[in-house]
Amino acid sequence: MESLGTFLKSRRDRVTPAEIGLLTYGTSRRVPGLRREELAQLAGVSAGYYTRLEQGQAETASEQVLDALARVLRLDQVETVHLHNLARQSVRPGLGEPPREEPHPRVLTLLKSLGETTPAVVLGRRGDVLAWNRTGHALVAEHIPFEAPRDPEGRPSIPRMFFLDPHTRDMYRNWPDLATVHVAYLRLTAGRYPTDARLAGLIGELLMSSPDFGTMWATGDVSDCTTGTMHLQHPTVGAVSVDYQVWLQPDSPDHRVEIYTPNDATSADALRVLNQQSGRGDEPESTAVRAG
Repeated sequence: MESLGTFLKSRRDRVTPAEIGLLTYGTSRRVPGLRREELAQLAGVSAGYYTRLEQGQAETASEQVLDALARVLRLDQVETVHLHNLARQSVRPGLGEPPREEPHPRVLTLLKSLGETTPAVVLGRRGDVLAWNRTGHALVAEHIPFEAPRDPEGRPSIPRMFFLDPHTRDMYRNWPDLATVHVAYLRLTAGRYPTDARLAGLIGELLMSSPDFGTMWATGDVSDCTTGTMHLQHPTVGAVSVDYQVWLQPDSPDHRVEIYTPNDATSADALRVLNQQSGRGDEPESTAVRAG
């Protein structure tokens, strides 16, 4: 799992002196971005303290110091939250087995109320599919059994599918953009839940098994995943373009309901075909309603 020092260094390397108005007078530099002492001076802390912070030798950092570093490093709101999450890790215990994830009954009621005309998927904190309606299943993973989310130990993992399942990778025409978002969101989640042993195992597995994941992880980028566009070459209905939007759940803040809507008439027709071919177009059902 990522450390505060690793994240700080990756963000420090990203900021050039020219971007923040520092004069270098043409001198050669051995670092791609800011030097430690430059960042420390601009943030109003001593160079020695910042060095200890980046090397993991400082016990804590105040919110004021973290906000000052975020300002100099030009972090956005999500990156700043991630920075604060990482700074709190030093007081937390090591990895542990997280509680089993189950979708909240109200989430399942919402999923059922959407029917089958609107594809939808319920995702857990690690990107596991907790439930989906039949059209959502047909859109994103028709090659996987519809009942798969009912088994807590065998639930489909969207990150694993994106990086380790050739069928999934081939289906997305904008795979690099979507994969980048998945990696950045996993990093944000890892900062929120640094003791989650299953999350650490997932990240380790992807680092070992997917060079693409390793390359994207090494950038240090972090972002939330709330809206976006998916361009698919679907094996059943051909070209489909949908927007996705994520609904967060107050009762289960770790869980997200991802809703897909068509971008054009052709894609809307394709979703209607998927609904019809799912075989349950007149009887809405989600995978977890009966199991919940």
